[in-house]
Amino acid sequence: MGLSLSFFMRFLFLLSLFSLISAGSFSSVQSPCHDDERFALLQFKESIIINRSASDPSAYSKVSSWMTLSSDCCTWDGVQCDENTGRVTSLDLSSSYLYGSINSSSSLFQLVHLHRLNLASNDFNHSQIPAGVRRLSKLTYLNLSNSAFSGQIPSEILQLSELVSLDLALNPLKLHKPNLKSIAEKLMNLQELVLSEVDISSTLPSTLTNLTSLEAICLRNCGLHGEFPTGIFQLPNLKSLSVHLNSNLTGHLAEFNGSIPLEDLRLAGTGFSGMLPDSIGNLKSLHFFDVGGCNFSGPVPFSFGNLTELTFLDLSDNNFNRGTLSWVGKQTKLTFLNLYETNLYGDIPFSLGNLTQLKTLSLSSNELTGPIPSWLANLTQLTQLWLQKNKLHGPIPTSVYKLRNLQILDLCLNRLSGTVEFGLFRELISLFYLQLSDNNLSLLIDPSTNNSTFQKFKVLGLASCHLSEFPEILRNQDQLQVLLLSRNKIHGQIPKWISNLSKDTLVSLDMSENFLTGFDQAPNSLPWTRLLILYLSNNKLQGPLPIPPPSTVYYKVDSNMLSGEITQMICNLSFLSYLDLSYNNLSGYLPQCLGNLSNLSILNLRHNNLHGHIPQMFIEGCQLSMIKLNQNHFQGALPRSLANCTMLEILDVGNNHIGDIFPSWLGTLPELGVLILRSNRFHGAIGKPETNSTFPKLHVIDLSNNYISGKLPLEYFQIWKGMQSYDAGGLTYMQARVKIHIPSCGWLYTYTYQMTLTNKGIKTEYWKIQDDFVAIDLSSNRFEGEIPKIVGNLKAIRMLNLSNNVLTGSIPSSLDLYHKGNNFSHFKTIHSMKM
Repeated sequence: MGLSLSFFMRFLFLLSLFSLISAGSFSSVQSPCHDDERFALLQFKESIIINRSASDPSAYSKVSSWMTLSSDCCTWDGVQCDENTGRVTSLDLSSSYLYGSINSSSSLFQLVHLHRLNLASNDFNHSQIPAGVRRLSKLTYLNLSNSAFSGQIPSEILQLSELVSLDLALNPLKLHKPNLKSIAEKLMNLQELVLSEVDISSTLPSTLTNLTSLEAICLRNCGLHGEFPTGIFQLPNLKSLSVHLNSNLTGHLAEFNGSIPLEDLRLAGTGFSGMLPDSIGNLKSLHFFDVGGCNFSGPVPFSFGNLTELTFLDLSDNNFNRGTLSWVGKQTKLTFLNLYETNLYGDIPFSLGNLTQLKTLSLSSNELTGPIPSWLANLTQLTQLWLQKNKLHGPIPTSVYKLRNLQILDLCLNRLSGTVEFGLFRELISLFYLQLSDNNLSLLIDPSTNNSTFQKFKVLGLASCHLSEFPEILRNQDQLQVLLLSRNKIHGQIPKWISNLSKDTLVSLDMSENFLTGFDQAPNSLPWTRLLILYLSNNKLQGPLPIPPPSTVYYKVDSNMLSGEITQMICNLSFLSYLDLSYNNLSGYLPQCLGNLSNLSILNLRHNNLHGHIPQMFIEGCQLSMIKLNQNHFQGALPRSLANCTMLEILDVGNNHIGDIFPSWLGTLPELGVLILRSNRFHGAIGKPETNSTFPKLHVIDLSNNYISGKLPLEYFQIWKGMQSYDAGGLTYMQARVKIHIPSCGWLYTYTYQMTLTNKGIKTEYWKIQDDFVAIDLSSNRFEGEIPKIVGNLKAIRMLNLSNNVLTGSIPSSLDLYHKGNNFSHFKTIHSMKM
């Protein structure tokens, strides 16, 4: 009986203990949230707007479901509570369609027990981050990225001293006061700092090296400048470092020991320089390395072969020594390899075939030779293959057509030869970008092929492919964005079906250097609604000037046989940046409305039959960097409105009938480097410059064959500093750049300035103008008096022509010591030149 009682009592004890444990466990799971916090959450929900455009289309509204299934806020979507206290400790409303602004009195800041707050990928309508955030003093995780917050980041952020992760990236924010140094000094527990696209505009503080817990630093495109503190590379826990797209940030890579856990290093688009250290091979955990577009030099370390965890490698566009690909082959996890413009030579090595996971391979703009290897078929995952601008030769191997995942294939600007059966490209069903231009290939297109069976291309480059007619395969292409047909042998009219090709998608069309005579429809109704770039130069186009659509940015139709007036319809091209109508037979007056083209940078109308006055059309804010109106029949004075073109680098109005005095007022133009006024009716004395900063960058001036009189411009010779010293630095040329974004490729067009000068009766065309090329041609005028000794200071000069004037004396010997072969003849001519 006693035994039974004892057993019974023990049973009751265990039962009660189990009940207590169960009740405790149940209460920890089921503890409802506190009324004040539920009310605060509902208030926040009411204060904000749900707008589907505020987040990515794949998002959903988390707050919409609140209260519909339960009144217990701990069960609501995006809300987490402490199991024991029921207090809200985590709120994740990322990608929730939230729209509006949050002020410091928001009920959100009543959730003072929050440890984690994520409001990323919403739209807070460019409101400021509220100072009330300081009340969330227990926060360890704060993510406000990509949420349209703006303005200065408030100093109250610095009071969140428990923060382990701070992400404010992808907002139009400023971090000036406080600054990055303040964050490094106050938030000492940070493990993750993400401020990409935030305007920091400062140096990187060395105090970041004190944050020994840091695992990730992401400061992409923040306006950072100055020298990068190399100590950051030695942070003991650093796994990810991204400072790319800070073009003024300089630095060099430190030596890496084997204990550094770095996995992700992104320096692309910065000013980092020096050599890549051999010790980079010690970063055995490295899987992402991007130094594209930096200034690294020296050899590519062979130790890259040790980085077998790499999945992404970009060494493109640096200054590496000439080298081979002998270090490639062991990085079998690579999915992305970009070696564009890395000074490679030799054949493509067989070891590259080991990289079977590659999806993107770029070896473009190098000096690779030999054939395209047939073993490329092993790279079955390839979606992008860039081999353009090398010295590859031979036929395109049939193995290329086995790369069934290929989307982009660029083989242009090589030495490939043979016949290409275009129908084989149908095997590559995902291919939308195909560039075969500028090789020695001939296309074989079966006329019986059903054109509808071809894939829809977005980019198709068939320049220099020995085409004699427009390919029929184009008839069914209605999604083209870029079409290149230049340097072929296509004759006759441009058929109407070409004009209707990809009307709603085409942005770039090049049909230059053919034998085209015109459009088989009215030239003023070109139908491509999104066209940005149109090349029609070097054909045999006749009749009036074809007018492209208003979207056009770049229009080149030089070297044709166009006639008639320049219609005012050209002025509807309000986005036009580049206009070249040179070498045609256009006549009439220059339309005044050209001045309304506020984006125009390049204007080339040389060698036409235009006449009348050059209108006062150059408005304030003029963007023109080059104006060429030479070899026409313009009369009258130069328009004083040219002084508004403060970006002007080249002005050529030579070989016209312009009657004016020397335009000293052009001396205020800060960028003017080339001024050509030859063979006009300029007259009178040049006079003295108004200031010592007149024509500050002028290095080529041609006033020959005019009626200018008086003494040589001694005072100008004294202040033209650019003509007095020679820069022994790298060879550079005068260029203009036109940035044009094309969805499939995004191109930067570079225009290299050209000019024509005459020396000893010989006309010389300069297809490039060196930045340090100095020339003065004052010949065939009415200058008189002695050649001033100051001419001897123009030591950088390469061409000097003072002939056929009424000058006495001789060229100072100091000038002749520096330059030989210049035109110093006829300097002692004392009789007047009869014009």
